[in-house]
Amino acid sequence: MKKLLFTLLAAASLSACAARESLTDLVDPRIGTAHSRWFFFTPAAVPFGMAKPAPTTDGHLGNPGGWQAVGYDARHTSIEGFANFHEFQVGGVVVAPTVGALQTVPGALDDPESGYRSRFDKADETARPGYYAVLLKDYGVRAELTATARVAFHRYTFPATDEANLVFNIGARMGESGPVRDARVTLTDEGRIEGWVTTEPVYVDIYQKGASVTMYFSAEPDAEPSAFGTFRGDETFAGERTREGVGAGLYLRFDTRKQREVGLKIGLSYTSVENARANLAAEAAGMDFDAARGAAERVWEENLGRIRVEGGRREDRVKFYTGLFHALLGRGLASDVNGAYPRNDGSVGRIALGEDGKPLHNHYNTDAIWGGFWNLTQLWSLAWPEYYADWISSQLLVYKDAGWLGDGIACSKYVSGVGTNFTGLAIAAAYNVGIRNFDTELGFEAALKNEIGSENRPAGAGKLDVGQFVARGYSPYIAYPGMQTTPDGSDFSASHTLEYCFSSYAVAQMARQMGRTADYEKLTKLSEGWQLLFDPETRLMRPRDEKGAFIADFDPYAPWVGFQEGNAIQYTYYVPHHIERLVETVGREEFNNRLDSIFLISREHIFGGGRHIDAFAGLRSYYNHGNQPNLHISALFNFSGKPWLSQKWMRTICNEFYGTEGIHGYGYGQDEDQGQLGAWYVLASIGLFDAKGLTAPDPAFQVGSPLFDRITIRLNPDYYAGSKFVIETEDNTPGNCYIRSMELDGKPLRSVQLPFREVVRGGRLRLRLGAEPATELTR
Repeated sequence: MKKLLFTLLAAASLSACAARESLTDLVDPRIGTAHSRWFFFTPAAVPFGMAKPAPTTDGHLGNPGGWQAVGYDARHTSIEGFANFHEFQVGGVVVAPTVGALQTVPGALDDPESGYRSRFDKADETARPGYYAVLLKDYGVRAELTATARVAFHRYTFPATDEANLVFNIGARMGESGPVRDARVTLTDEGRIEGWVTTEPVYVDIYQKGASVTMYFSAEPDAEPSAFGTFRGDETFAGERTREGVGAGLYLRFDTRKQREVGLKIGLSYTSVENARANLAAEAAGMDFDAARGAAERVWEENLGRIRVEGGRREDRVKFYTGLFHALLGRGLASDVNGAYPRNDGSVGRIALGEDGKPLHNHYNTDAIWGGFWNLTQLWSLAWPEYYADWISSQLLVYKDAGWLGDGIACSKYVSGVGTNFTGLAIAAAYNVGIRNFDTELGFEAALKNEIGSENRPAGAGKLDVGQFVARGYSPYIAYPGMQTTPDGSDFSASHTLEYCFSSYAVAQMARQMGRTADYEKLTKLSEGWQLLFDPETRLMRPRDEKGAFIADFDPYAPWVGFQEGNAIQYTYYVPHHIERLVETVGREEFNNRLDSIFLISREHIFGGGRHIDAFAGLRSYYNHGNQPNLHISALFNFSGKPWLSQKWMRTICNEFYGTEGIHGYGYGQDEDQGQLGAWYVLASIGLFDAKGLTAPDPAFQVGSPLFDRITIRLNPDYYAGSKFVIETEDNTPGNCYIRSMELDGKPLRSVQLPFREVVRGGRLRLRLGAEPATELTR
């Protein structure tokens, strides 16, 4: 009943907002695409969907480390086809329309004539949530894409010709997928194109050696081909219906002199061709392209509308909804409509069904949650608690199947990415804010094991050095060749220690609430290990070696020496759970002066790597907004007696780090891990952010300086008592970044700490802004 009510309220809200600007019109998927991750430019998908059909400009090149930018680059001028899977470590099933002589290899970026790729102009391209279209100039073909959750829709409008081709390049490396191990494609007697491709992603090879990822598909064209055949690389086999092995593909030829449009529905699955076919039947039977597009755009409008911002600059609303779009785009479905899902051991599992015959929850692919507690999980807690609960149940499937939580998973295979694991923290934070419609006993068991379990711990579960942390209170620094972590220690020992302290604290709060006193006390003691790394001489966090001594030749700016993707300057503030104690340890005045100076200096470099288009450009700097370890520190003034400096710097980062161009989107080519930087902007720009990641005993947001005149957060009544929380600002101009006064439901507030329970109870927060700080407002 509550779900029905929420749906009706959502529909009523959309109806009432009809006269206002369309939120999907404010999303610009091209922003930041000069250095975008594989998932980033997939506008035709739906939120959290499996089907992500999108153009690729360089996807067939893959990437050497499994994480580098690949897929669609705003600076490229040719498209090599349309891949249907775009997920962390997952990519493949490419369709390319061509005209004329058949070509079966994509060709080189700098030589489009060498393959089937085609040139295109940005002026001929449309990209918006739920829909993508482009004119392929070399062939005169208009390509259009949209999707349901598990079905990709393609529509190609060819010129009048008897040489129209559809190339299905199945057995080729694509995006982050890694090398192809095997593939199969078949044209069935019924006219379907079906098959699969098995790949070995780089991170799977690192964290679960010997495992692989398989993608299945079943495609239905709406036109009869005049000819067909298969290929392997550039070798073709006319009239052949099936081809297997690396490089396998299939082509169809059409006569479009009478009917120029060729439509294609592609059901996708990670479990079998049969389930791909079933997904197509369940979601797309009887649905044409235009109906699917309309449904996709409505789903996006509803989801984007869960947080409606009004007023302020249109540029900021574009940044906001583009950031929200990316936050809802990553971490997509991995289970089928019937509950089938890929298990860690390569077999197929089945999610239990409810009384309605539908799966009780879904399964998802997911990048690591490293740093996600400063963006994604807070956003999910506010407006997508049902997804958050689903995500946890999904992670617990892997725990039940394989015995350990995974931080990142691709088809349930471990793809940790950073060799650590924050899934336990994310489970505890959800429990902490009242999201508990998952197996909480199993959740705590898994989270506790994640924090202290070391015996027979697989690499894919990350935290291989956690045994050292539990025994010593810190992980010892060992300079391994090639940077690695072992049960004896790590090249990233200091950052690991700080991370493990934070996650121990989070799970300790879950233990306390569940009455597990001994676990609470053990985890609480572990959470204090950061004090062992604080060097009173440099007043920075400093790695210790196996003998307990601080390492010699210490360079505070050097990344990778004790600190993963960062340095001692950046990581010294990585004590979010005990930030008040860190302030006391450093000294309040020194803490504030040092932190303020960091932002003053970093502003000159656009709060990261300057204008260098590189994911790691900001690692050797004072502050790097382009990567996870620093994403909370602009909020720390809220705990050191100067909250107005958090208001100033968070707003400045929103204005200057984030842009609206293909090159300057999230910094200049920073590391946007499946929506994290977009989600940070969403939180900071509405003035609600928690440096503690909602892990404190009474979790609270710190109120910041919103960029908008009015923000309405629609709350899910299945989880929260309130229907909406509204934030209104007065005197909100670009020059007025400081909070002068605050009222919650008409009552004055003196602290910037706003309990989470007050937000989800529903209400109205009024902020008066000004050009000068109100120093009487404290933490």
